Amino acid sequence: MNTRIANYHTHSHYCDGKEAPEAYVKKAVELNFKALGFSSHAPVLFENEFSISAENLDNYCNDINFLKTKYSNQIELFLALEVDYIPGFSHPFSYFRSKCNLDYLIGSVHLVAHPLSKELWYIDGGSQEPWDNGLRTIFGGDIRAGLKAFYYQTNQMLTEQKPEILGHFDKIKMHNKNRFFNREDKWYSNLIHESLHLIKETQTVMEINTRGIYKGRYDEFFPGIPEILEANKLGIPLMLNTDAHHPDELSAYYYEALNILKQIGIKELWHISKKAWFSTSIS
Repeated sequence: MNTRIANYHTHSHYCDGKEAPEAYVKKAVELNFKALGFSSHAPVLFENEFSISAENLDNYCNDINFLKTKYSNQIELFLALEVDYIPGFSHPFSYFRSKCNLDYLIGSVHLVAHPLSKELWYIDGGSQEPWDNGLRTIFGGDIRAGLKAFYYQTNQMLTEQKPEILGHFDKIKMHNKNRFFNREDKWYSNLIHESLHLIKETQTVMEINTRGIYKGRYDEFFPGIPEILEANKLGIPLMLNTDAHHPDELSAYYYEALNILKQIGIKELWHISKKAWFSTSIS
């Protein structure tokens, strides 16, 4: 296979990943990756167990920059962050761009703010219980209100913060398990269509994220194949990432995903090299 192999969504022990950055680099070299981007969760404005601490941000950046030089003859490395967009609870993306001199930035929504109470609904993680509890207690069980808030927050991030990459676009479906909504619901598909057109308008790269599949949390990509096909039809640039939290996850369901994407007619994926974006064919 001549496809360029790379992963641009990687979490180290600086946040909720499991190993030091160099362990990921060594594994990526072993796997013959052409590039590896580090994107640990950026600090937010409240205490948590998933993001880099504000005090450790400089160490993270210095560590990745050191590795970029150390391994420059073996693999192309990138310094990035996955930045949560939570109005009132997160830094502007420009703060990290200025402070860290990032190669790129992944924008994601993991916590959905209620538009009035500002309570936060956690829609990620390995357990379904927080998702269910948040929907019930914060949004009164109103799934339409919850999803409208999620996609409104995503759209606001796209237009106001302008991330280079949009992380796991429809991850809010993960703990739904087809109980409260599905893509055939007109009200839900309208939300998807609106956001996809905004992704196109803002020229944001949309990642295809394999983590839900290889962790056994969901049975399709984030986003799913119908959304990928619609994005491709709109001309949205697509990128394949594993959202690795351990070196062994760098290629998790990656090659299987390449084959699936090729079968459904996706012909190219997007990459970054020395801050220049380019596409390569899936072969």
